Amino acid sequence: MVLLLLTGNLLAQSRTVSGKVVSAQDQTPLPGVNVSEKGTTNGTVTDVNGRYSLTVSGDATLVFSFIGFTAQEVALNNRSVVDVTLAEDVQALNEVVVVGYGTQEKADLTGNIAQVSGEEIQNLPVTSVEQAIQGRATGVFIESNNGKLGQGISIRVRGSSSVTASNQPLYVIDGIPITAQSQSGNGAPTNPLADINFNDIESINILKDASAAAIYGSRASNGVVLITTKQGKSGKTKFSVNLLSGVSNPTGKREYLNAQQYVELFTEAAANSNALDPSFDYVAYLESRFDRYAAGTDWRQALNSTPAVDENWQEQAFQKGGITQLDLNASGGNEKTRFYVAGSYSDQKGIMIRNSFERINGRINLDHQATERLNLGLNLSLSRTVNDRLSDDNSFATPLQLVAQPPIQPVIDPRTNALSGNYTLYFNGLLYVDNAKYTTTVFRNLGNLYASYNILPGLKFRTEFGVDILNQNEEEYYGKLTARNVGTSNGLGANRYVQLLNYTTNNFFQYNQTIGTQHNIEATVGMSFQESRRDMSYVEGQQFPSDAFKQLASAAEITSGTTEETAFSFLSYFARANYAYANRYLLTLSGRIDGSSRFGANERYGFFPAASMGWVLTEESFLNTSAFLSFLKLRASYGLTGNAEISNFAARGLFSGDGAYGGVPGLRPSQSPNPNLKWETTAQTDIGIDYGFLRNRISGEIDYYVKQTRDLLLNVNVPGSSGFTTQMRNIGKLQNKGFEFMVNTSNLVGDFTWNTSLNFSINRNKITDLDGQVIEGGFVNRAIEGYPIGVFYEREYAGVDPENGDALYYINDPEQPGSRETTNDYNAANRIVIGNPNPDWIGGINNTFGYKGLELTVFFQGVFGNEIYNGGGKFFQASADFFDNQTTDQLRRWQQPGDITDVPQARLFFGNGTGESSRFLSDGSYVRLKTVTLGYTLPSAVISKLKLDRVRIYVTGQNLLTFTKYEGWDPEVNADYLTTSSTGNISLGNDFYSAPQPRTITAGINLGF
Repeated sequence: MVLLLLTGNLLAQSRTVSGKVVSAQDQTPLPGVNVSEKGTTNGTVTDVNGRYSLTVSGDATLVFSFIGFTAQEVALNNRSVVDVTLAEDVQALNEVVVVGYGTQEKADLTGNIAQVSGEEIQNLPVTSVEQAIQGRATGVFIESNNGKLGQGISIRVRGSSSVTASNQPLYVIDGIPITAQSQSGNGAPTNPLADINFNDIESINILKDASAAAIYGSRASNGVVLITTKQGKSGKTKFSVNLLSGVSNPTGKREYLNAQQYVELFTEAAANSNALDPSFDYVAYLESRFDRYAAGTDWRQALNSTPAVDENWQEQAFQKGGITQLDLNASGGNEKTRFYVAGSYSDQKGIMIRNSFERINGRINLDHQATERLNLGLNLSLSRTVNDRLSDDNSFATPLQLVAQPPIQPVIDPRTNALSGNYTLYFNGLLYVDNAKYTTTVFRNLGNLYASYNILPGLKFRTEFGVDILNQNEEEYYGKLTARNVGTSNGLGANRYVQLLNYTTNNFFQYNQTIGTQHNIEATVGMSFQESRRDMSYVEGQQFPSDAFKQLASAAEITSGTTEETAFSFLSYFARANYAYANRYLLTLSGRIDGSSRFGANERYGFFPAASMGWVLTEESFLNTSAFLSFLKLRASYGLTGNAEISNFAARGLFSGDGAYGGVPGLRPSQSPNPNLKWETTAQTDIGIDYGFLRNRISGEIDYYVKQTRDLLLNVNVPGSSGFTTQMRNIGKLQNKGFEFMVNTSNLVGDFTWNTSLNFSINRNKITDLDGQVIEGGFVNRAIEGYPIGVFYEREYAGVDPENGDALYYINDPEQPGSRETTNDYNAANRIVIGNPNPDWIGGINNTFGYKGLELTVFFQGVFGNEIYNGGGKFFQASADFFDNQTTDQLRRWQQPGDITDVPQARLFFGNGTGESSRFLSDGSYVRLKTVTLGYTLPSAVISKLKLDRVRIYVTGQNLLTFTKYEGWDPEVNADYLTTSSTGNISLGNDFYSAPQPRTITAGINLGF
């Protein structure tokens, strides 16, 4: 009886509901609509005819949701049949995109803008926003120099547009241009964008073509990155807490010889050298050096496979890395005042010894409607970062140069039980761990005050004042035990301080008016002024009483000191007009006049116009009823942009005050003036298609562009009779052509969802005119007319002579094109183009799977068709030419006549195959499993009992797998000290003991209440 009563009660509380879901636009059935019982995980999806059936409890409320349509909630009210009509989500179809000095609906865009939402990059275990968006924006190539924390990152938007001026884009945060150039005092660049907490970012929009970027005029040839931070919304105050923690290790390592292999190879090399040169006993010299390196241990045991010492010095360079991060934020407000307040703490330990990065960040964004016409606002960010840095890649103190130490050399000297810097082959970088520091501390203030006043309906005026204040202090101390490297017996200390004030004011009118029902006009006109002032002071001292006294006040001798001051300013006027007829025909005109203190008196101002058109074909009568084609727009644009990123006084005649002689002060001319120096100018044409199929379940963009840069800013040779060697002039041309493809798909909808985002880009770069100049950079890079920037130009390695083990090179006689004649005389071979560091194409693919609160995101990123030059190869892939430990591939060396191999005979001090050549060139292509995130959001029925709005737990893997043929530590590489040189744009694709990227796994929890 009890069971029957319970069963009857349950049946009375549940019912089966059925019905049909159709589109409001054309009344066609909608398959795949998600139908769920509100507040539960109970749900289903509509079939191919738009029909559904679902058993629910009691008088429930159903929720109908579908991509591209507005979600709808329907109360049953005792009904068993519920038919629903879903309206297209106009907001989703007309997503708002941030453009220069305003916003625009995406459907009305006639320019090309790559978008990355803040949600896509939340909580990634990296230090800067560029690393977070790597591979996610079509046409944007992002590459870290190495795996050191907080270090420089290269971004190329549609290729390199300059040979010697900067190729980095302009960064604008909440409307204010910021300082993004490294302020580092050593050869390795730092990254000022690492001061910013990217978890506070709402969206990132990258302006790529001239139509989108020309409103930034002379600074837009390399693209413009617009970063918008999160704002509060009226309603209940919402709090969010996110905590994550994880561990890191290297993505890759090299294989080096163990003690037995090392002794065997070098003993053979010395014997081979004796046979070639009996006048010197190479074997005896080798043994004396081995006695020193072995520090009193018996290195000869290695010949019997029982080495007394067998050190893996590569492992000494690495440590177990990790990250801990806490983010707190609150947002809310009412109709008049809205706020977003956030705080963050991040502590990251690098995979290289002595490397760490700590950031504390706070932000407050306020928006207040003071009157019906006046709005006031504030965006303010404060941060402090502390970076325990490493030496640049070209220093013996950088950790990875430890790999050069012989494996028979003990880490700890058994005679003293301590580290030693005396018996080692090179300076022992481990001595820096406890006896040196290089700490860079940055205090950063990004602030923006603004006011907006509605003058008339559709017309408003906005004024902004923004500051970027950067205070950076680099503190160095090298103790007594580092004397072998720094050259000072009792300690060396240095302090470098940079203060940078960058302020901007923008003042502009915005007009938006619809005339009748067919015409819409938007216009922006205004002015901008920016000034940046930088002060630097440096002092160095040596001879300290002990390593306990590290401040310069304790130095017995101040050996160096200097101060610098520099500044630049821009005064600009800009305008843009958008016209749309019947949401069908679109036209955009824009222009900017820029005046810069950096250029010559005769060319102070430049004009940068752009025009673009769009045609929305799906608004035409012959397509607007198509059930298959949801959206189709054709775009075309042309415009001019500039590049002003050179030194602040490049156009001026300069004198230096260091012309003292015999204690008498003096001046000397240091730079000749060029009053006609002006901007590099890039003319860009873009043709694009925006498309959407099956109610935008498939959507994307296709673009083709041509960028022609003229008036390159180059230091050219001048006659010596002028008293100078070079002068900066506008000479040369460069071209980029490319193709971009992006597609987003909703593969599955319903309880189980699957969405895919794919992008790939092809760019071809070519220098078309350098006025006959050849510019060298890197190890073997060059800028040459008719070739891509930075091509590798060197002798072509031809392998090994099977008869005698000599390294061979192709002669490549220009008088005999096509000849493959070889020589063992390195100097008899001619240099040719042997490779290209620029990738043929780049791409990324992201798949997101979801099922009832469970979500899996898998993101792959790839770079294809580029080469990498291993600048360290002549030392550790050098056929035992010197005593550096070698990679294991040297074991396949030539040993006897008839051997077929690519590794020459091992010869101590004979340089057999060690000259710069294509021997050290490798394919740099790779595919990387960049990010994998598995998350679970607890059901609302569960968390509501805890008085919470959201609970999500997740695990993220970063750089989990790398697929590449490159045999080095990591294929994402560009030796840092080369990027800071005057030929940094040319010095591409070089590896020189550069740290690999970290592989990081984190776990986290996010709470909302």
